[in-house]
Amino acid sequence: MSNSTFSRLAPFIQEYIYTHNWTELRPVQIEACQAIFDTDAHVLLAAGTASGKTEAAFLPVLTLMQQKPTSTIGVLYISPIKALINDQFARLNDLLKEADIPVCHWHGDVAQGRKQMLLKDPRGVLQITPESLESLLMNKYSQLNRLFGDLRFIIIDEVHAFMGSERGCQIICQLARLSKFIANPPRRIGLSATLGDYTSAAEWLQAGTTREVITSDIQGGQRKLHLAVEHFYTPDKEEESLTNPYYQYIFERTKSRNCLIFANNRAETESVVSNLRQIAANVGFPDIYHVHHGSISASLRQKAESAMRDRTSSAVTAATVTLELGIDIGQLERVMQLDAPVSVSSFLQRLGRSGRRGEPSEMGFVCTEKERDAESALPYQIPWQLLQAIAIIQLYLEERWIEPIRPVQYPMSLLYHQTMSILAAMGELTPAALAGQVLKLPSFTAISTDDYRLLLNHLLEIDHLQKIENGNLIIGVKGEKIVNSFQFYAVFADNKEYKVRDESMEIGSIIMPPPGNRFTLAGRTWEIFDIEPKANTIWVKPVEGIANIAWRGGSSNIHTKVLQKMQQVLAEDKEYSYLQSGAKKRLKIARQLAKATGLNQFNVLPIKSNICCIFPWMGTVAYRTFERLLNLYCRDTLEIKSITGVSPYFMLLKVSKDKIDDTFNQIYSLCTQQIAPQQLVSSKEVLKLQKYDRFIPTPLLHKAFALDYLDTKELATIVKNWQTTN
Repeated sequence: MSNSTFSRLAPFIQEYIYTHNWTELRPVQIEACQAIFDTDAHVLLAAGTASGKTEAAFLPVLTLMQQKPTSTIGVLYISPIKALINDQFARLNDLLKEADIPVCHWHGDVAQGRKQMLLKDPRGVLQITPESLESLLMNKYSQLNRLFGDLRFIIIDEVHAFMGSERGCQIICQLARLSKFIANPPRRIGLSATLGDYTSAAEWLQAGTTREVITSDIQGGQRKLHLAVEHFYTPDKEEESLTNPYYQYIFERTKSRNCLIFANNRAETESVVSNLRQIAANVGFPDIYHVHHGSISASLRQKAESAMRDRTSSAVTAATVTLELGIDIGQLERVMQLDAPVSVSSFLQRLGRSGRRGEPSEMGFVCTEKERDAESALPYQIPWQLLQAIAIIQLYLEERWIEPIRPVQYPMSLLYHQTMSILAAMGELTPAALAGQVLKLPSFTAISTDDYRLLLNHLLEIDHLQKIENGNLIIGVKGEKIVNSFQFYAVFADNKEYKVRDESMEIGSIIMPPPGNRFTLAGRTWEIFDIEPKANTIWVKPVEGIANIAWRGGSSNIHTKVLQKMQQVLAEDKEYSYLQSGAKKRLKIARQLAKATGLNQFNVLPIKSNICCIFPWMGTVAYRTFERLLNLYCRDTLEIKSITGVSPYFMLLKVSKDKIDDTFNQIYSLCTQQIAPQQLVSSKEVLKLQKYDRFIPTPLLHKAFALDYLDTKELATIVKNWQTTN
């Protein structure tokens, strides 16, 4: 290996590279070294999965750390999940064996003894989650200068997982709060494999600082892809897995291989593994199946990760987003996706888990729908998941398009959280001083002083804040119950969960004991034999068979461009080489139906004398806005009796028979007026969507919902292009 970049790296790093038989530095690593060595800017590294981004950041940073050691923690590495920290901790420990640079990982599963070692001698690299960083800011306030006073670099991994969320806003607040204790402003390095809008990502990384951001976009040439999309009907009654072609297909595609099966919710991961286990047992195959999601115990998640890394045997793991991020799970032969992912970004993250070390990335989609007869309403005869899978694939293949991030303007739940966190850390402040501390944080630039005054007065009324004799504010009695809970550090909603244990180990957790006495968790069926309500513990024993799942997954926004691509896929005659026989046949039938009914031409179709179906071809935010507009402004004029549908795919309106011919004109006229989003929120609505919204005054919640969850401008733009049969 001979290049000028390599010669600039610290000797212990050069030795590491030699002993690990690297033949060259990767393009992203060379660019990162140049940006970090030769400039004083923040750096945004965007490159494909397994491209060496983590090393790209750490090789030059650790070189600079060795050349000029810090007197405190020198590098702060922030990760969205504990598993990724654990993975990077092992890799960094290997890299730093010969250097006098300690590395400490810090989250809820790390022993207190290790944390105390860092507190006594704060040096080197600290790897941490946003929640644990919040705990440090609150509980170690008086030590922050001693811990971070000479901090040089902040590395934020998987930045796309933070942007556009309250958790991402929390990180920006934390870094602004921390900056007050640091002698020289540290540089920030953001890492991501899937970014669609580099400008927004750079602005997010830069927030609250004056440094410029250098963006390095290295995709490593054309990626070799092996894609397959198949389609199955699911019967109304669940078939036995031994005869169900859906599970049989997945079994055949994954047997004797190292495979990841991605599902869009936890219930699907449990169901598929339970059924695959039954099929494997029936044909005498070994049990190589694992489940990996947020309700599985840490030990079982680690067992799944270890099994995937083991090159001596095969392993199949069904996972949610917990394995979508950059945890090293070795060489995968194939990734399977159950139904369509919600975004191109998610598709790329999951696709990137296979195809490492120069091999093609291989991903198979298995799309499903309930079998319907010809008498079913038109929208229920459309294979929505199949269309969405094709649209997402084509948007990447044709345009290399990835969803832009929608920034949060009014993170009211976080506003409460940071108010309480800062006050808990500092003890007491005047109202003006507290406002000065909070409203100067970059995430709250849209919050006015009047809005904040309204919040503070409300918190005083509900005893979350208290005004003492000198006029200062402190945490109130009811506020202390919130702040003193370990769950306070997280800004995302947390459900009260019951631990599930058998005689030997903790298996995971579920939100509540299910009806009946059997349920599925970790891909196995369990029977409850005891419940301890005070300990929030369910005691179980393993049993044979398939049982119901104890919880359901959430939902995510789908972008308008995905829906519009779905419309194009349905209307055009283009063939896709990756479609398997079932998917090819199903798409052909859907296209014939769309042509026969006018669905490929018109957005509003009468399907009965008093029912019309709207195919809006708009994303989740615009659909939500549209639904509210119809409810608030069209119910009387069109005499709407009911509005049903499946967001964001279609909407069914039951109207008065003599009004159905005027449906399109009424909707078109109303949508194109560009009504202000605040007009679509009723004064009586209760909108508690985020974790701490229950402590926010109603007017502020309404304002936040209107501006962050609705989009009348996008709605008007889409509807202007609509067509109708009327």
